[in-house]
Amino acid sequence: MRRDVFQAIADPTRRAIIGLLALQAMTPNAIAENFDSTRQAISKHIKILNECQLIEQKQNGREIYYHFNPQKMKEVDLWMEQFRKLWETRFEQLDNLLENLKPKKS
Repeated sequence: MRRDVFQAIADPTRRAIIGLLALQAMTPNAIAENFDSTRQAISKHIKILNECQLIEQKQNGREIYYHFNPQKMKEVDLWMEQFRKLWETRFEQLDNLLENLKPKKS
C-alpha cells in the first residue's frame, strides 16, 4: 500500500518523531527512548515515515541515523496554502465588519 505524507502526519506519535528529528538526527533506539511504546511499535512508525520520505536514514559505521527531510513537508504546505488564503480573506472580512460596528466618535 502506498502511503502519503498526510497519512504519515495523521498519527501523533509520528508527528512527535518528526519533531525530535527536526532538532537532530537520531538512532532508532534514541528515538524509542522518548516514548512509552515498544521498540517494535516505534520501528513501525519509523518505517512509515521513511516510506513517505519524511525522514531519511544514513549509515554511520554500525549505526543508522534518521534525519528529518523538511523538503517533503512542502506538500503539506502547498495543500494548506489554499486554506490559508481563504482564512485570511474571512478574517479580513470579520475585521472590517467589527470595525464598522464600532461606535463612531463625535
